[in-house]
Amino acid sequence: MCEPLSPIGGRWNGAMERNVFEAAIFDMDGVVTRTADLHAAAWKELFDDYLHERESRGEPAQPPFDIKRDYLAYVDGKPRAEGARSFLASRGITLPYGEAPDPPDRETICGLSRRKNILFERRLRAEGASTYASTLALIESLRARGIRTALVTSSRHGREVL
Repeated sequence: MCEPLSPIGGRWNGAMERNVFEAAIFDMDGVVTRTADLHAAAWKELFDDYLHERESRGEPAQPPFDIKRDYLAYVDGKPRAEGARSFLASRGITLPYGEAPDPPDRETICGLSRRKNILFERRLRAEGASTYASTLALIESLRARGIRTALVTSSRHGREVL
């Protein structure tokens, strides 16, 4: 049976002790904060509204965005524009990419991405982002033992989430 090696050699029992670790780095989204629900709800609002807009113009009806299936399959963990493109492609919809400054009402990948961002920001302001109590307890425990901690994120909304 394999036993995990410590970063400094030898065997490691899984405890985060100061003599083994000097620091621990935590990702914000999905590790410390529960932002996935806000993102999923914003994607659902965006795509359901957009699919309805298309249908009202005579385009074929499409099933609504399914948070459990579509969020994980097409948008979770991807850059916003790639998530929008991926979901739309799953429905046979191709849009021009557009440009980053496209307004939210422009029917481009960038325009829809901007609209999703606005919806997410609105939800974040209204509901806030909850945290994982177990992660916060771990961080407090590590700091109490002299292990430095850091929080990192690639999110543009890092400050607002905190």
